[in-house]
Amino acid sequence: MDIQTGQVVRGLGAMESLETQLSCPICLEMFTKPVVILPCQHNLCRGCANDLYESKNLYRYSGGTFRCPTCRFEVVLDRHGVHGLQRNLLVENIIDMYKQQRESQGGEGGEDPPPKDRDAKEPMCDEHEDERINIYCVTCSTPTCSMCKVFGQHKDCEVSPLHAIYQAQKSELRAAVEQLAAADAQVAAAAVAADEACERIRESGDLQRRRLGESFDLLFATLEQRKGQLVERVGEAERSKVTSLKSLAERYRLQLQAGGRLREKLEENLRSSSAAEFLLAAGRLREEAREAVGGGQPQGPEPGYESMEHLSVDTQEAELLLAGLDFRTAGVEDQ
Repeated sequence: MDIQTGQVVRGLGAMESLETQLSCPICLEMFTKPVVILPCQHNLCRGCANDLYESKNLYRYSGGTFRCPTCRFEVVLDRHGVHGLQRNLLVENIIDMYKQQRESQGGEGGEDPPPKDRDAKEPMCDEHEDERINIYCVTCSTPTCSMCKVFGQHKDCEVSPLHAIYQAQKSELRAAVEQLAAADAQVAAAAVAADEACERIRESGDLQRRRLGESFDLLFATLEQRKGQLVERVGEAERSKVTSLKSLAERYRLQLQAGGRLREKLEENLRSSSAAEFLLAAGRLREEAREAVGGGQPQGPEPGYESMEHLSVDTQEAELLLAGLDFRTAGVEDQ
């Protein structure tokens, strides 16, 4: 079906079909030299391939990738970029031969030749069966024939040559296709940028998780170290008190032994049968007894001496601080 008239026509001829095969899928024009061949065996103008590559490589890195517009195959470029792709000399030679053939048939280079006057290819007017559709009614936006302009329903309308409108609308469609291709390239670049941003977010998340683990490991180590220091202080206080009380207990045991020996001496003196012997020892023994008794009552540890409550730690404030531990927010906007 012809896109201008809506009429069913026969297929393209050999030359038109060849031109279609030799058209770049980006600019929709015939390939311009040099023609590069992608790894997927599809062809592009080098200029179009470079434009597509640069739309993906916003920061002008060496190398890079882009997708073939025909099959979406991912093309990986080396440091030479598009210039590292192989030229398709066969296609270039075919284009040269095609252009020479078209020029030999009287076609004008670069512009589509006007439709040939062939009954098999040109639709006929529905109102005037013997008239070909050869003009375009600008007022009604529809192709028509000359008889319709002179005698028919378009006699008061503004008309223009069919081929002129054809070229104009084709140029507009090509411009629209180029704009769509450019927009698609921008969208594709934005999608790639979003994917790369996602990867950077994942990498940043991994880094922050590692840092968080290291920070808490350091906090745990600090708590363990402080715990060890406080436990050691408790041990020192315990050892000091125990040593002091053991010393006191040892002194009392020695005092008991001395008192026991003194009692034995007193009892032995009491059993003495000689008054003279008793009296000779009695004064000294009384003095020793007075000294032993004069030491007063033995004193035990003062009340509460055994308690270690003064070495307890209040962790409530630290627990509240740890429970409220959070990420730094000063100077950082919510993402």
